[in-house]
Amino acid sequence: MSEKALTYLQEHREDMLSKLYRFLSIPSVSTDSKHKQDINKAADFLITYLEELSFTNIEKVETDGHPLVYGEYVGAGEDAPTVLLYGHYDVQPVDPIELWDSEPFNPEVRDGRIYARGSSDDKGQVFMHLAVFEAFLKTEGKLPVNVKVCIEGEEEIGSENLYDLLQENKEKFKSDFAVISDSGMAEKNRPTILYGLKGFTGIEIKVTGPDHDLHSGMYGGAVRNPIMALSHILSSLKDKDEVITVDGFYDDVEGLSDEERKLMEKAPGEDFIQATGIPEIASEKGYTAKEHTMGRPTLEVNGIYGGYQGEGTKTIIPSTATAKITCRLVPGQDPVDIQEKLVNHVNKYSPSGVTVEVKKEKLSAKAYKVEPTHPLIQKAAKSYAKAFNKDTVFLRMGGSIPVVEWLESIYQFPIVLLGFGTPEDRLHSPNESFPLDSFDKGMETLVYYWSEM
Repeated sequence: MSEKALTYLQEHREDMLSKLYRFLSIPSVSTDSKHKQDINKAADFLITYLEELSFTNIEKVETDGHPLVYGEYVGAGEDAPTVLLYGHYDVQPVDPIELWDSEPFNPEVRDGRIYARGSSDDKGQVFMHLAVFEAFLKTEGKLPVNVKVCIEGEEEIGSENLYDLLQENKEKFKSDFAVISDSGMAEKNRPTILYGLKGFTGIEIKVTGPDHDLHSGMYGGAVRNPIMALSHILSSLKDKDEVITVDGFYDDVEGLSDEERKLMEKAPGEDFIQATGIPEIASEKGYTAKEHTMGRPTLEVNGIYGGYQGEGTKTIIPSTATAKITCRLVPGQDPVDIQEKLVNHVNKYSPSGVTVEVKKEKLSAKAYKVEPTHPLIQKAAKSYAKAFNKDTVFLRMGGSIPVVEWLESIYQFPIVLLGFGTPEDRLHSPNESFPLDSFDKGMETLVYYWSEM
């Protein structure tokens, strides 16, 4: 079954790329209301493609924000599994535009890469699935699996309406498993299975002292400085060994098994010093940098501001100071529980003479993990290796994809992360790109995978 589909993809490669370029040329930026029409245009592109593929029950599902595209294929028969294919068609803003070497919505191929916003995240990877479906339908007249398509337009703004939509339409989206191609490989042309993602939560701390900025000479020594008070709170969150000192933070953490630590040791990883310009690595005591980034929780200060920021000196005691903190969580940790523990810690270490407010981050998600030995994962690893002619590596990622945890919590089914991006793709940055190698070998992987099912 797979050979005919592969031949079709090879013979129609230029047509496929041309169609992808049309998709990429639509500036479907979800964060900017002036692109509302473009968002709908991108959704319509997908609907038209699904209609060409003879999917049924195709809908542009309206939400309080941007629409979701839904469609079904049931021609594989009752005995075949049903997969929920998730992706997103919205993209990040292109700013700063002056740093692009080509127009972000005029796709251009240079040095074996497609340069365009959304080429990797996530239009290019969504398109690959539809192209593979086309190849099967044109050559075999049917797909090896039944499919439910769920492609949203709000991923880049936190999937604000997706959870409620899935929860309210459980039967509609119900499937045997899900496949998501919104991730990448450890390195170019290195097949990679992501079997775990971290969860996410956070808080914002605002410290208020005087009701207006004060002259530091006249009031210094009588008034507590909000920036100093905030610094005291922040410094209490971790010790010098990168161990988080919040009471109970590690209580429910699922430990790393010896087998997992061996998998992490074998996995390719970037040279953190070379990639970032840091003088030395700083990881939690007792764990390597790989183990910490992949399988241990983290707490980071993402932003801190207050007082005078301009050139020169302005001798004031500022009225307020603010810090934003996020935590990446691992299996066992509950984001709501972690937020409460952070709030309790901040209250415990807040000095007198200031008012401290803590605001909880609305977007939170639990960690996700599937056993690498799961049959669906092993079939994916086999398909990857066959297409790329290299052994597949298994990784847990330090990042978070909230929809993964939502799907698991609602449907209790396995989720396969089949990503084909590379570390050089520059997601969310100027000059985002996607390798043609990933386009070709990624579709080959998908052909093998669906045939394996």
